[in-house]
Amino acid sequence: MTVNEPATSDAVEAPAVSGERADLLETLAKHRHFLRFTTRDLTDEQAGLRTTAGELCLGGLIKHVASVERGWVDFILNGPSAMPDFTAMTEEDWARRADEFRMLPGETLAGVLADYAGVAARTDDLVAALPDLDASWPLPKAPWFEGDVRWTARRTLLHIIAETAQHAGHADIVRESLDGAKSMG
Repeated sequence: MTVNEPATSDAVEAPAVSGERADLLETLAKHRHFLRFTTRDLTDEQAGLRTTAGELCLGGLIKHVASVERGWVDFILNGPSAMPDFTAMTEEDWARRADEFRMLPGETLAGVLADYAGVAARTDDLVAALPDLDASWPLPKAPWFEGDVRWTARRTLLHIIAETAQHAGHADIVRESLDGAKSMG
């Protein structure tokens, strides 16, 4: 096990944009930074440790956020068919999804962070190039979505930001429980 480089070295510069798109990208970059920052100076083993009563570990949180962001970007591009029908998922499907929250054998923190950087770059490129933030799709089938609701690209990006911020907070708690380090304060 080796100590990984600080997670901030994985930062991705957003494409040059202005206005609302710049605001979206700046906010997303800030929350991505705090999420990655929780992994600074950790070994692969530390990134996989559960430090609270929950199932969360730092590497798993980053894997999950990358997967969710990737899925929602696919939704922006291709609609609900790009995402699973959550109402028809099997136990095996849910078990695979649960693996997003764990560091699996052979996974490294550096690899998880590199994957997240690639996902972030793809999202940032999409935000810069998307012709219309008002384009919308119906949401995929899931027990937590009620009725026939549509989300615009803008609303989907706001969801990605909220998801990233929420999990950055989870990661801060997991890290503080691990060794007392904090993202802020």
